[in-house]
Amino acid sequence: MALSTPAAHARAEAAYRPRSNRLGLWLFLASETFLFAAVISARYFTSGTEIPQEANQALAVAITVVLLASSVSAYLGESSIATDNRRGFLRYVSITIGLGVLFLIGVGLEFREAYDFFPPGTIYGSAFVTLIGFHGFHVLSGVVALTVVLNLGRQGHFGSQDYWGAEGVIKYWHFVDLAWVVIYPTLYLI
Repeated sequence: MALSTPAAHARAEAAYRPRSNRLGLWLFLASETFLFAAVISARYFTSGTEIPQEANQALAVAITVVLLASSVSAYLGESSIATDNRRGFLRYVSITIGLGVLFLIGVGLEFREAYDFFPPGTIYGSAFVTLIGFHGFHVLSGVVALTVVLNLGRQGHFGSQDYWGAEGVIKYWHFVDLAWVVIYPTLYLI
């Protein structure tokens, strides 16, 4: 019977860590899914499926395209660091952050229009502002987390053998983008 050496223990622990990190992330995302589902359900429960004519469809489509493009750049950033392409990683994460900020600017425009056409005192306005604000907060937290990842990447952190921090944040970013894919039709199409 072989005795466990410190080196063998360290290898086993290192092999276990990514699995437990991923499990933790997926559990966190599952809990976030329930929060989004509750807010989306509240929209349908309180205001049905009617959408005011003043809803700015063009702005909604534009920010949707921006957010979907940010998912592509985030994926390219993760793929770059997985192959030790640090320049590509830094470039694509920077692009993702920029697109996230652009999305938030669009959300600001949505808020302004919402207050003009369907203020929070109305049933649809309350649902609209709550959903947009809830999602906007998640985008903002994703932009902050991506900025931390970008700064760590500039300092030489992450490489093809150890990029969990970047991978976890980018998976969160994809989740936030996916949430918008459900929120968009909830607010603008159905």
